[in-house]
Amino acid sequence: MKDHLDLKAYAKINLGLDVVRKREDGYHEVRMIMQTVNLYDRIEMDRTEDGVIRTETNLPFVPDGEGNLAWRAAKLLLDEKGIKDGVTIKIRKYIPVAAGMAGGSTDAAAVLVGVNRMFDLGFTKKELMERGVKLGADVPYCIMRGTALSEGIGEILTELPAPPQCHLVIAKPQISVSTKAVYGKLRVNELAPEEHPDIDGIFNGLARKNIHKVAECMGNVLEQVTIPVYPVIEQIKNVMKEGGAMNAMMSGSGPTVFGLFEDRQSARRAAQKIKEQKLAKQVYVTSIHQARRK
Repeated sequence: MKDHLDLKAYAKINLGLDVVRKREDGYHEVRMIMQTVNLYDRIEMDRTEDGVIRTETNLPFVPDGEGNLAWRAAKLLLDEKGIKDGVTIKIRKYIPVAAGMAGGSTDAAAVLVGVNRMFDLGFTKKELMERGVKLGADVPYCIMRGTALSEGIGEILTELPAPPQCHLVIAKPQISVSTKAVYGKLRVNELAPEEHPDIDGIFNGLARKNIHKVAECMGNVLEQVTIPVYPVIEQIKNVMKEGGAMNAMMSGSGPTVFGLFEDRQSARRAAQKIKEQKLAKQVYVTSIHQARRK
């Protein structure tokens, strides 16, 4: 049993995002290639003896208590095991909020891992992932990390080879996008075959360790809905490509845009140009996070 833990909760991007069909129950079936990146929230956990779960964040608009997914993650495991101790969870947010980068889900995933370690609960990674899906479709992937194919409604995960290391520019414009609204407007059953991204081509690039092939085949079917409403997303993509990005794409339902670059200098110049043009305030230069597999 540990009294204190320091954890990193890594953000994710989608190298490819396709929606296969809308089911009769209203859920959308997807084929996505997920990738963790070296942009992360920092989480401090301290065991307490008063039986209370507390969450604190550095952003006033991020909820504390039951409204925070990390709080619910801790409660899920502590209740299941009948643990009477409490835990204080301090979250320093660096991942853009409501940005298509799984910020809330990755915090919850880190807390599941942390509570398991802190209280010696003995859950395997697979068992934590099974519990994580109760909190949200992205949580199991955020426990797995690395490169993965996500299918079904996001809960079926298959590990994939990591892409070759490269540099990324991540930019979040100052707009908010409703994931539910984006999926609601997508007419997936009316899309022509060529309107779907080449997920198999990305597989091919990953298998061959060919980052140019991966970049060439990147695509996000949700851009068809989001970009007409928020043209700044296309503007950011264009600045990245003009600045030397192998490709640039919206992550998730947006509004965050990322670009893949071969060299850090080009990435830094593109990031600076995005700031100068006031297209986004939250702009980061980072890299692929290649998770250790166990």
